[in-house]
Amino acid sequence: MTEPRWWQEAVFYQVYPRSFARDLAGIRRRLDHLQWLGVGAIWICPFYPSPQADFGYDVADYTDVDPEFGTLDDFDGLVGDAHARGIRVIVDWVPNHTSDQHPWFVESRSSRESAKRDWYVWRDSRAGGPPNNWRAAFGGRAWTFDAATSQWYLHLFLPQQPDVNWRNPELAAAMHGVLRFWLDRGVDGFRIDVVQGIAKPPDLPDDPPGTVLPRASFNDHPDAHPILRHLRTLVDAYPQEPVMVGEVYLLSTEQVADYLGRGDELHLSFDFTSLYAPWDAAAWRTVVERVERELGAIGAWPTWTLSNHDNPRHRTRYGGGEARARAAAVLLLTLRGTPFLYQGEELGLQDAVVPPEQEVDPGGRDPCRAPIPWDGSPAHGWEHEEEWLPWPPDADVANPEVERADPGSMLNLYQRALAARRASPALRRGSARVLPSPAGVLAYERVAADGGDRRVVLVNFAAQRACVDLDGDWTVEVATDRAWEGAPFDGELEADAALVLRP
Repeated sequence: MTEPRWWQEAVFYQVYPRSFARDLAGIRRRLDHLQWLGVGAIWICPFYPSPQADFGYDVADYTDVDPEFGTLDDFDGLVGDAHARGIRVIVDWVPNHTSDQHPWFVESRSSRESAKRDWYVWRDSRAGGPPNNWRAAFGGRAWTFDAATSQWYLHLFLPQQPDVNWRNPELAAAMHGVLRFWLDRGVDGFRIDVVQGIAKPPDLPDDPPGTVLPRASFNDHPDAHPILRHLRTLVDAYPQEPVMVGEVYLLSTEQVADYLGRGDELHLSFDFTSLYAPWDAAAWRTVVERVERELGAIGAWPTWTLSNHDNPRHRTRYGGGEARARAAAVLLLTLRGTPFLYQGEELGLQDAVVPPEQEVDPGGRDPCRAPIPWDGSPAHGWEHEEEWLPWPPDADVANPEVERADPGSMLNLYQRALAARRASPALRRGSARVLPSPAGVLAYERVAADGGDRRVVLVNFAAQRACVDLDGDWTVEVATDRAWEGAPFDGELEADAALVLRP
């Protein structure tokens, strides 16, 4: 039997630095929380030098740390401390575009004859306007006219984020050097931004009328796959077994599976069909069965997430109730695959209410990026009572200081679920099979490869109690209500509840 890779058994925790603990030194001070919680790896969002037009996703230097977040010594110390606690570290890598202040682009736009002109996507006007009708993710056209050189440059996001040209071998070599820089410093892999957009069609065709973003012409070009295979070869040469996790925004499990290749492209890829699935048992049954079918056909390993820095928190999305958020936690941590937690979801945080005068993000994503409250004081463990964004609701009680002391808290549920996952070969690496269940309930069985460890997971998406018939005798190992744990399963499942059962 093939030994599992570390990233198949780890639970990842996404850190958005300025809202988690302000800087790298702050993240380092909060590693005790993550170790106690039981996560196996952290993904750190961009901390590189940046004008912050898109809060770090406009990179001005790929191989340094923005002074706002510290220094390279701070980064090295963070990696060392995390590794000492058994926590791996992956970093965000943004290969689709740079900042317009990156030296590469400054040189590229200096002249049509620049040696780096072809490192970006420049084109002449068409009929007195932009080269095609592509639209940017944040609105408006995806082209900006540069009067100094009388050409347009492409940007799938803000004008301050010009797209690079991966068809240029020198640009590709420079990007490979970026990966080597961080791998040589000991990172354990990369979350790769906008994977589906890195290879634009050479003829830059117009989008048909009414095209929506995931189906835009600049997405999902087949030339992305050789780029990924070269990256995989580079990464696989390092002894720490680095992982490549792709953000593939296509909303199609079948298309996402293509980016995993046959084990020679991405190791993991986000499949956002789960992120956009409603709180509905039938919808989730479809998602789980599709993932098992499409990824199972190529031997790929699934990835699951319910929240991130780009989308409303799942507790808010599912209606704000704590019971439902608890059930979602059990679901996320027991599906076959690698779970990614978003900072604060272990506290049951909801989106913050951000008044218009405090909005700062160009994509309207401020509410899910509110600072993490660490304690119940007025400043919640931060320097100021008023931080860069408002606090999320219930910050006085939805914080680690309060919740860790309460055995029945959301935080302690996550900690118990993570511990149960680590202790069970079935939950870490076992097969998954959806079971027959009453309407409103999703039931699935996890079985270890040797058959010696089994779990059944029941999630009630409905607003009323359900009766579930199971063969044999089962004991509640983890429950959304701690009072049920350790008792025999009596066949009843409360509304918006979830159970992990062992024989």
